[in-house]
Formats: sequence, C-alpha cells, structure tokens
Amino acid sequence: MNYLQKHVLRLADNALILGQRLSEWCGHGPFLEEDIAITNTALDYVGRARVLYSYAAEIDEEVTRSEDYYAYNRDEEEFENFQICELPVGDYAFTMVRQFLVDCYFNSLYGSLSHSENKKLASIASKVVKESAFHLRRSRNWICRFGKGTNESRQRVGRALNELWGYTDELFEYDE
Repeated sequence: MNYLQKHVLRLADNALILGQRLSEWCGHGPFLEEDIAITNTALDYVGRARVLYSYAAEIDEEVTRSEDYYAYNRDEEEFENFQICELPVGDYAFTMVRQFLVDCYFNSLYGSLSHSENKKLASIASKVVKESAFHLRRSRNWICRFGKGTNESRQRVGRALNELWGYTDELFEYDE
C-alpha cells in the first residue's frame, strides 16, 4: 500500500466510523429539528467515506477492489480511524464537544488538502471543506448554547471536554 492510499483510507475510516456513531442519534435527538440535523451530519460523513473509499480503490496498486471492500471486508484492526471517532456517543454535550473538536480538525485539514498537488484529492477536499465549515459552525453554536445555558449544561460540556481532550493528541501524530 502506498502512502497516498494509506492517507486516503485513514480519512475514509474516520468519516465512516464517525458517521456511524452520529447515526446512533437518529430518532434520539433532543428535539425534532436537531434529530434531523445530526442525522444529516451522519449522512454527510458516510457520503464522504464513500467518495474516499472509491478513490482508495482507484489508486490501489495491488488488486482491483471496490469501495465496499474497504468499508466492509477489512478486519477491525485494519481500520486506522482516530479513537475519538469511535467513542460511544454519551450524552448530547459529549457528542457535541467531540463533534466540535473533530470539526475544527477536519475543517483545517480539508482546507489544506483542497490546495494539494494531487488534483483528485484537492477536488474531493474542496467539496468536503464546504460541509466541514457548516458542521463546525453548527457544533460551535451548540458549545456556546451549552456554555450559556444552565449550570448542568456547563458542567456536562466541561466533563466532556476533560474526557475528550486526551484523545486530541492523535490528531497531530504523523508518520510517513
């Protein structure tokens, strides 16, 4: 596996796993509009994963594989997503704090990738960066809403941030 394919698979794995976790809120959001919004966010991530898995299949030098192979036919230990993406959903404050942290990261990452010399990756990233900006704005609004809310909502956000902060180190670990 070449470095580009490994990088694309990591991006896809993060998107798929986070999309699956967010989909757990479908039908369980705090109110109807938010239930729909978080479900749409989950669908955005799954759609992002599909595009990235397709690109990974396209650049696979070893064999011809489909996007489904990467999503469904790999063992658990072959996925290289960030741990923060696979954590159980917790309460809504926990989900929104996690979402805010990964939205900040993905917004910056895909903004940079949209200027990549690799035209295909740059094209994918240019589309993703638009939805990432929307996701970041939404999660930031939730953090502010919790912070300006009740003592309990502030405490929940604080607990979630304390619990999640340790998982952010891996966002900045790099290899070849």
